[in-house]
Amino acid sequence: MSEPAMTSNRPYLLRAIHDWINDNGLTPHLLVDASVAGVRVPSSAIKDGRVVLSVAPRAVARFEIGTDSVRFMARFSGVSQPIEVPMAAVLAIYAQENGQGMMFPAEPAGSLPPPEAPEPEPAPQRPRLHVVK
Repeated sequence: MSEPAMTSNRPYLLRAIHDWINDNGLTPHLLVDASVAGVRVPSSAIKDGRVVLSVAPRAVARFEIGTDSVRFMARFSGVSQPIEVPMAAVLAIYAQENGQGMMFPAEPAGSLPPPEAPEPEPAPQRPRLHVVK
């Protein structure tokens, strides 16, 4: 008998560790593999193919840990920018002050969700002339 397929536990663990770090009054940081497709961070923040992002409530806005990615708004050089990190790109979450947290293993290639195809934009409507009586 085959076991039912399960979704990745990474988003659940990430949420739990994020809450735990915040509940202890510490500053959560994400270590991200910037080479993974779909990572949207300022290129100036990338060092050696990785980026460390502070995800403390005072540092970000509209923070969301979804099942497929982490999304939020953050300021870089005084400019607010949207950040998106696919789950497969999250290498670790830890507290800046003491390093406590969790590292994540690389996701097997078969467990990554297929990339979402962008919705096609509707063709522009041409103006039409109507006979007015």
